Amino acid sequence: MLFNELQLIEPVLQALSKEGYSSPTPIQQKAIPPILQRSDLLGCAQTGTGKTAAFTIPVLQLMHQQQQESGRKHAQLQTLILTPTRELAIQIGESVKAYGHFLNLRHQVIFGGVPQFSQVQALKRGVDILIATPGRLLDLMQQGHINLSTIQFFVLDEADRMLDMGFVQDVRRIIAKLPAKRQTLFFSATMPKEIQQLANMLLTNPVKVEVTPVSSTAEIIQQSVYFVEKQNKLSLMVKLLEDASIESLLVFTQMKHAADKLARQLNNNGIRTEAIHGNKSQNARQAALNNFKKRKTRVLVATDIAARGIDIDELTHVLNYELPNVPETYVHRIGRTGRAGASGVAFSFCDWSEKTFLTDIQKLIKKEIPVIKGHPYDIVTMHSSPVATTNTNVIPVIQNQARGGGRRYGKTFSQR
Repeated sequence: MLFNELQLIEPVLQALSKEGYSSPTPIQQKAIPPILQRSDLLGCAQTGTGKTAAFTIPVLQLMHQQQQESGRKHAQLQTLILTPTRELAIQIGESVKAYGHFLNLRHQVIFGGVPQFSQVQALKRGVDILIATPGRLLDLMQQGHINLSTIQFFVLDEADRMLDMGFVQDVRRIIAKLPAKRQTLFFSATMPKEIQQLANMLLTNPVKVEVTPVSSTAEIIQQSVYFVEKQNKLSLMVKLLEDASIESLLVFTQMKHAADKLARQLNNNGIRTEAIHGNKSQNARQAALNNFKKRKTRVLVATDIAARGIDIDELTHVLNYELPNVPETYVHRIGRTGRAGASGVAFSFCDWSEKTFLTDIQKLIKKEIPVIKGHPYDIVTMHSSPVATTNTNVIPVIQNQARGGGRRYGKTFSQR
């Protein structure tokens, strides 16, 4: 299917062509038609499936058509897109700007962590589309800078992450200020009970769209695990980064202080690294992300909340330096790579204390993650296990894995 088969107007098609897009992703194929028909929508989709375009494209078109019909020339707040993180808000804003390039619609992104003055000035000049995080939105509403009574389109993005970050009550307070008559688009990667209840409250006879369930990871992502003692993880990572084919590596840690510590250690080993997490200023986080995208920084260490919504083209490698204790988080992490049909590599370090985390992850994704054996810091090698191999050259293993080559791996941790 091509975008021009989705009954999109010429200015939108021109913008998509300008961005180099001709074929919609599965969620775009499923979501755009019902949104254009003014249906509420419940979308179960992860970041990286193209869901941002799935809601921005049709909303922009509907807004433009209403603008043409009414003859209205001044900006009026009609669309609210609510998202959990600053990074994701910025990226949605970039998408709105790109897809609305040939439309006369103004948008503004607002989030906390930076002075509000420039955001307030933009609001005073008038905006049609507001992309916001919950905290700053509530602040500006309470100060009288934002009135949601004219909203016609409401998008709640990453609803499950709103729950994870403790924003659900803020979201409910915002919803209470919205007009009853509106079109609502609701997106979440998972559907825990509280999120399902929120969806039921918000939506009226919604069209349900689901792609890439959270329990299934993309087959094009080559996954593997290294068993390594906690104190040897840094040495193993430095060894892996001797492989020049790992041009950029997104690394996940559980805690903010661990991200900072690992970044310092890698820099001390001559590997250009930056860290992003919630304690960093917005400017510092955005600068680190831009350096990573431009390949000025080779390694970006992130916590889960800071990394949620990061969309980096041609990211080939993701490393779980520490395994998450929530298995769904593993799926979100490795989903940073292998996007838009590209290949990707996701590898994880697992020490003895993380064994149960790995078991839970494998239950969720319904597959056993191949084990890389025989590397210099292999727990099995150190313990003289009979299942260890004699291969200690770890780098070709990674290269073969990235190519989907024929090297076979040993048993998974849960089998030992």
